[in-house]
Amino acid sequence: MSRKKQALNPYLPSWEYIPDGEPYVFGDRVYVYGSHDKYNGHVFCLGDYVCWSAPLDDLGNWRYEGVIYQKRQDPLNRDEKMCLYAPDVTVGPDGRYYLYYVLDKVSVVSVAVCDTPAGAYEFYGYVQYPDGTRLGEREGDEPQFDPGVLTEGEKTYLYTGFCPKGDKSRSGAMATVLGADMLTIEQPPVIIVPGQEHSAGSGYEGHAYFEAASIRKKGDTYYFIYSSELMHELCYAVSKNPTEGFSYGGVLVSNCDMYIDSYKPADMPAAYGGNNHGSMVQIGDDWYIFYHRHTNGTWYSRQGCAEKLCFRDDGSIVQAEMTSCGLNGGPLHGEGEYPAYLACHLFTSQPSVYVGGDAFPKIMQDGRDGDEENGYVANIKDSATIGFKYFDLQHVKRIGIATRGYANGVFEIKAGWDQTVLGTIPVENTNVWEWNWTEVTIPDGISSLYFTYRGDGNASMQAFAINDREENLR
Repeated sequence: MSRKKQALNPYLPSWEYIPDGEPYVFGDRVYVYGSHDKYNGHVFCLGDYVCWSAPLDDLGNWRYEGVIYQKRQDPLNRDEKMCLYAPDVTVGPDGRYYLYYVLDKVSVVSVAVCDTPAGAYEFYGYVQYPDGTRLGEREGDEPQFDPGVLTEGEKTYLYTGFCPKGDKSRSGAMATVLGADMLTIEQPPVIIVPGQEHSAGSGYEGHAYFEAASIRKKGDTYYFIYSSELMHELCYAVSKNPTEGFSYGGVLVSNCDMYIDSYKPADMPAAYGGNNHGSMVQIGDDWYIFYHRHTNGTWYSRQGCAEKLCFRDDGSIVQAEMTSCGLNGGPLHGEGEYPAYLACHLFTSQPSVYVGGDAFPKIMQDGRDGDEENGYVANIKDSATIGFKYFDLQHVKRIGIATRGYANGVFEIKAGWDQTVLGTIPVENTNVWEWNWTEVTIPDGISSLYFTYRGDGNASMQAFAINDREENLR
């Protein structure tokens, strides 16, 4: 029987930029809804909404569902001058699928509807009070942003809010209850998690609400997922009631792996982070957190990633570690060729929590947005480290890397970022991709692979190979 395709991180093709992922299981597939960045984009969310899905039993086999909603479909945006910010989807009491979103220059919540999870959505209306006033436009309303939705019976719970540092007019994350028509407000907004300017004495200090509202329910517990004032982390709060009583739970994932101390110091950033947005989903017996990472050395070309979650007996959640194997259900095969864009760790001897700057390595691609060009790691200078995890390594004797660029030096091979150098691969100036190899022995078992560049110049890394033969590579 043929082996299923491995699931990789990022889980979509490297030329696709879908951040703010909201995953849902509908039928026998998992669907991911998000905003749509462009490669080399100058701002967030320049594209129309698209959808991808995968079979529940084959999470490495993602299918493009196409464009599901265009920015010009909103009556407020016929001229397409506003971007579609992060959406969410819920199934209404009528069995139809409702897509909630906010445009980038207005503070109202728009709704579109479709009969299928990934068909063509049509504009439906705006969330409003019974008198027809749109939410966000009544006196005293706070601006709406980043809707997250959960429907139970005839009620839909809508969570919104954006709380930048220094703005005391923004109180925190809001919960609003909608009726069966999915538009009309039955209970006006209440604050469930404070923003930074209102977090003193709340238990949320240091991890107060910033943006990226999302909601999930496990058993009888509501998990409110959000991006904190630090931006790089997705946190969660828990309650037995969807509109009150939430208490801070912890960090689900950080897109620079802050606080993880299993392989590095807790305060060491292992990637270049930035804003974060995503949510949880149960697939089979397992739960996963979907989030995004930053590429191209900017904030505006983000890619979806996912990691397995572990729940403790009390319902709390262990922070997930960034990996290259995400949805795979275990380590990747310890043989063959892998693209370098799977790097879950990128850093140099100069630490940085946030993305940006010419000194740091970055994941990028050739061509323009939409070109189906595989990504690679670029701007590799002295001390740059590229990390991948995890692999089931057995009888490893040979490692190769494909590089290009004007650089003279070596790539050190290690099983951990600070572990003993197991071998080195020399590289020289080349303007085309070339493979170089070394014989190396790596202990058998589940392991990481790290490549650290030592030398002059600036290199790019396209791929690496384990125990393969050069003639077998593309």
